[in-house]
Amino acid sequence: MKFGLFGMNMRPCVTPEAIAAVARAAEEAGFESFWGGEHIALADPQTPASPMPPNIVFVDLGVTIAFAAAHTRTLRFGTGIIILPLRNPVVLAKQLASVDVVSNGRLIFGVGIGNLEFEFNAVGMPFDHKGKRAEEMIGAMKSLWSMERAEFRGRFLSFGGVRAEPRPIQRPHPPIVFGGKTVYAFSRTARLGDGWFGYGLDLEAAANCIAGIRSACAKHARSFDEIEISVTPKAELDRDLARRYADLGVRRLIISPRARNVDEVIEAVAAAERTLIAKV
Repeated sequence: MKFGLFGMNMRPCVTPEAIAAVARAAEEAGFESFWGGEHIALADPQTPASPMPPNIVFVDLGVTIAFAAAHTRTLRFGTGIIILPLRNPVVLAKQLASVDVVSNGRLIFGVGIGNLEFEFNAVGMPFDHKGKRAEEMIGAMKSLWSMERAEFRGRFLSFGGVRAEPRPIQRPHPPIVFGGKTVYAFSRTARLGDGWFGYGLDLEAAANCIAGIRSACAKHARSFDEIEISVTPKAELDRDLARRYADLGVRRLIISPRARNVDEVIEAVAAAERTLIAKV
């Protein structure tokens, strides 16, 4: 079992000192990866559709990873998740390739589709056909990362005869991990992904999602063993619960401490080292 830590770019990890301290502590404790999420914009004033207050800080994931990578040596960094349809895929491909280079190949590219229309409006992106556009974006980014003269022709995206350097250190590209709990998300994972990430799942919810992914893999002739399943547990994690998630097919547990300050995050990291990482 791999263990990850969630929250690299949000409270309380929103200052250079905090990000560096927690990243170093996670690496020293034996965590395999450090994860963060994003919202580019939140509704102000908060609306029923908006998941959190507008003053919540999300430091940009690419900036956070590049900074934290400079303070660590082996820790991997996961975007859990980048809301892909909000982005220009050519620009994002350049940014993520650069992050992979400066981190020396430690990026895990986690992808989500998004469901907040006001956020799409804020960046001038259409809200319709989000899933289909995201799938084309993945294809376009893969071409930029792997082809000498990149070319992509799709319904929503089309380009040819271009090249974008640098290429990612990880070849042909960083691992692509999808989020989402729908049949469409499971299909996307089976067809295009290297992994899947579910946040805040109890054992029953995790089992249901994994069953959906297994079914999608069977439908699309993909081996389930090729998909790395990551879950942030809903309940506080102990050794027995970790083993029960492992029995379902989970390969990475991503802990999300409920911490008010950096000291409490570091205490949670140390506790996980004592009770989980050294024993599971």
